[in-house]
Amino acid sequence: MQQQITRDTTIEDVFKRFPNKSQKLAQVMTNAGLHCVGCSASTWETIEAGMYSHGMEDQKIDSLLKELNQVLEEKEDLSTITITPRAAQKYKEILEDDGKMGWGLRFGEKAAGCSGFEYFLDYSEKAKPGDFVLESQEIEIHIHSGSKERLMGSVIDYVDGLQGAGFKISNPNVKASCGCGSSHGY
Repeated sequence: MQQQITRDTTIEDVFKRFPNKSQKLAQVMTNAGLHCVGCSASTWETIEAGMYSHGMEDQKIDSLLKELNQVLEEKEDLSTITITPRAAQKYKEILEDDGKMGWGLRFGEKAAGCSGFEYFLDYSEKAKPGDFVLESQEIEIHIHSGSKERLMGSVIDYVDGLQGAGFKISNPNVKASCGCGSSHGY
């Protein structure tokens, strides 16, 4: 595996060079303890400097670089939308808690944020006219046909950590993303 992200890559450069993977890369960095993703330090700070300033040692830096570069190597399936097993389990728990067992998941986006669009997830009792319907992990996914081209290839995951819990979307079609990871553009 040829490393594309190195110790001297700035945090900002990670997001500029790999916008289609920026959401997943930001999550990996945050999980590793590099919490300056999206702050002003990330415009100039290298991965190495950021990790050292957070008290991390060389072994932890090497581990982070390996994980970041593995994310870059992952292939996307542009013919579908995928829910990870962890996200499917969490969604099914939420459905059960809310008395909506068997309902699908509405996945879409709306104009918002500093980069143009934000994702949304919602309950969907049944597909609407004009929806495109997929299934992943025994959950029906309903998306408006007009969003299909932009959303295909997305992976819906669920993360739970010190910086919060929630559903996270990785979309290989994204060409720009804000530093905080809440909005994106094409």
